[in-house]
Amino acid sequence: WDHAAEFCRRVSTRLDGFTVRLPTEAEWEYACRAGTTTPFNTGETISTDQANYDGNYVYGSGRKGEYRQKTLPVGSFRPNAFGLYDMHGNVWEWCSDWFADSYANANNTDPTGPASGSYRVLRGGSWINAPRHCRSAYRFRDTPDTRFSNDGFRVVVVSGVD
Repeated sequence: WDHAAEFCRRVSTRLDGFTVRLPTEAEWEYACRAGTTTPFNTGETISTDQANYDGNYVYGSGRKGEYRQKTLPVGSFRPNAFGLYDMHGNVWEWCSDWFADSYANANNTDPTGPASGSYRVLRGGSWINAPRHCRSAYRFRDTPDTRFSNDGFRVVVVSGVD
């Protein structure tokens, strides 16, 4: 998280009139779901033809698939309905929020999490995880100074000061 946030800060200083930042947890889930209400933006289950995860495991009525044991280039699978690639699997993605157990009970439409904490939020699952960890609603947490071979980030670009 620390490196991802620093990347965003440095890129933002080079862009006139734009801010680059990590998505909030709510923004990430909205982007992942792409208008769906199912566990995955692909439907009730997912296959290794649709995402990069450990295919030795299944979700719901899914079937076993391939376990590639590595990240894949962005765009290896079809995008979701919003045109976003690899929202399920491949790498865990850092969000800007501090982790809170109460996210699922939030009353507003764009919860941002607590103002401080010990852990940051990761979403999406990765190539090393079972498909249940890749669900649109699945949440993970870790300390901001942690770095894994299966984490990464995507950015939000905002016009004006955010």
